Amino acid sequence: MHVVFICNEYPPHQHGGVGSLTQTIARSVVRAGHHATAIGTYPAASVRGHECTENDEGVQVVRLASRSRLPLLRAFGEQRRLWRFILRRHRSHPVDLVEGPEPSFWAAPGRLPFPTMVRMNGGHRFFADAENRRPARARSWVERRSLARSDDLVSVSDYTARRTAALIDLGGRPIRIIPNPVDTDRFRPTGRPVPGTVVFFGTLCEKKGVRQLVESFPAVAAGVPGARLVIAGRDLFDPVTTGSFRARLESLVPAGLADRVEFLGPLDQDAVRELIAGADVCALPSHMEALPVAWLEVLASGRPLVASSTGPGPEVVVDGQSGLLVDPHDPAAIADAVTALLTDADRRARFSAAARVRAVEQFSIDHLISLNLEHYAALCRRWSADHR
Repeated sequence: MHVVFICNEYPPHQHGGVGSLTQTIARSVVRAGHHATAIGTYPAASVRGHECTENDEGVQVVRLASRSRLPLLRAFGEQRRLWRFILRRHRSHPVDLVEGPEPSFWAAPGRLPFPTMVRMNGGHRFFADAENRRPARARSWVERRSLARSDDLVSVSDYTARRTAALIDLGGRPIRIIPNPVDTDRFRPTGRPVPGTVVFFGTLCEKKGVRQLVESFPAVAAGVPGARLVIAGRDLFDPVTTGSFRARLESLVPAGLADRVEFLGPLDQDAVRELIAGADVCALPSHMEALPVAWLEVLASGRPLVASSTGPGPEVVVDGQSGLLVDPHDPAAIADAVTALLTDADRRARFSAAARVRAVEQFSIDHLISLNLEHYAALCRRWSADHR
C-alpha cells in the first residue's frame, strides 16, 4: 500500500500537533511494510529550489516552495502544483489513497484514480466556534468543499466529529473515530523531575490557555515556595495588543516572580521530551482541542497532567486518575490543581503510573496503527467496488 499524506508542517519544519501526528502515522505505515509520501507547501526560504525531497525513516517528504505573495493566486498555484506532483507520483509509484486535514481537497481534480480521506483534527469552523469568533467566509467555503469532495471522513475524537457535524452539514455521512496516536517508545518515563517545576509547551496564543496559566502562577508560587514555571513554544501575533503574545505573557508576571518564570521559545521534539522529563507537573489548559498530541506525549512520558475539562478532555484524561481536568478559563481552578499535585508526591506518583498505562493501552501507535491500516484497506476496497 502507498499512502500519501498532505501536510504543510512536517517536522523538523516549524510544526504543531498535525505535523507531529502525520510524522508518527507515516513512519508507522513504513514500519508496517508499506510506503508513505508526505507532501506539502512551505515558505520559499525554507525550500531549496522549487521543491526538495527528504527521507525521514523511509517516509518520502516532499516540500514544494510557496512563492506568490498574493493569497488567492498562491492558494490556487500551490494546489495546482501539489496535485500535479501527486498524479505524477501515482504514475511512477501507484498511490492507494491520499489523506489530509480538513481543507486538503477543495481544489482536487474532479476524477482521481484513488480515494481521498479527511482526518479531522479541528478545522476552521471548529476552532472559530470554540473561540467565539466569526468564521472567515473563504476558509469556510474551502473547508465545506473539501469535506464534501472527500471519499471518507475520520475524526480524532468523538467530540470533534459531533461538533464538526453540527457546524457543517455533512449530510449524515458516517465518521469513523480513530484517536491520535503517540509513539510510546519515543515518549516514555525517563530522567528525574525537577522538584516544583511546572511545564507548558505549545504555541503561545490565547486558545492554548497559557495566559490563564501565567495568571494562575502567583497563587501556585504562594502555596509552593520552590515552584517555577517553564514555558516553551513559538510566539504568535496577539490581536489584543497588536504585538507579541509572549510579550503580553511576560507583562503578566509580577516583578517578584520574574526569576521563577522562564520562556524558552520553540523546541524540537528531542528538547520537548527532555522538558517533559524534567517536569513535576505539566499544565496544558487549552480552551479547546480536537485531541491534542501534546497531552498524549505527557501521558506517555508518565508525568502528571493538568488539562482541560472542555471538548475531548474526558476522552483523553480520566479525571482524578491519570490527570486533573479543570476549567481552562479559570486561573484559580488551574492554580488549585497544579498546587494540589505539587504538594502531594504520592498522588503525583499514582497519576504518573496511571498516565503511562493509559497512553500505552489506548493511544500507543502500536495499538492504533493496525486500526488505521485496516481502515485504509476497507476504504480502498469500498472505493474500488464503487468505481468499477
